[in-house]
Amino acid sequence: MDKFDRQILALLRRDARTPVSQIAREVNLSRSAVSERIRQLEDGGVIRGYHAQVAEPGADAVKAFFELFYKDGRCQDYVERMRLYPEIRRCCGISGETDMLVYVEAASMTRLSEIRDALEAFPQMQRVKTHMVVQEWPL
Repeated sequence: MDKFDRQILALLRRDARTPVSQIAREVNLSRSAVSERIRQLEDGGVIRGYHAQVAEPGADAVKAFFELFYKDGRCQDYVERMRLYPEIRRCCGISGETDMLVYVEAASMTRLSEIRDALEAFPQMQRVKTHMVVQEWPL
């Protein structure tokens, strides 16, 4: 493997869909020479495949849990209002001091804050406590 092969590999690592003509221009070789080198790198097992890097849906979302504390009412009274916000993924009525736990995935902190403000404005809402998701582990 020489400097041309290393340059070709670096370009393919950066973007495996880079056209051969562009690689040829960047490494100062002909298109046929670059094509032949790529074929040899594939045949020799240096290039083992080409892969798409796929982001999980919602991977860039801002995620949080809201604890809701309200004076009167039942969870069902609030759930209907929450359906107006597609970012709210789950609501759970839970036991203990907290009345409801709400999971939200928003596109930005600004949007998350807007949703929190809306929840705080619900009738009889006493308090909304926010828990930001900083890391997740797949199970």
